Amino acid sequence: MLKKFSLTDKLMLISAFLSLFFSEILFFKGEKESAVFIGLWVPSILGFGIYLK
Repeated sequence: MLKKFSLTDKLMLISAFLSLFFSEILFFKGEKESAVFIGLWVPSILGFGIYLK
């Protein structure tokens, strides 16, 4: 299944997952405002990936 993804698709997915992961780390450390701000990047990154398609 991963053979169907181009390099750009893989980079967009990795960046979205890293953003989500970093947001969760910040949330559990108590920095909730920063976590929500970074968590909002995930749909933006995925939307940009769809736009590039």
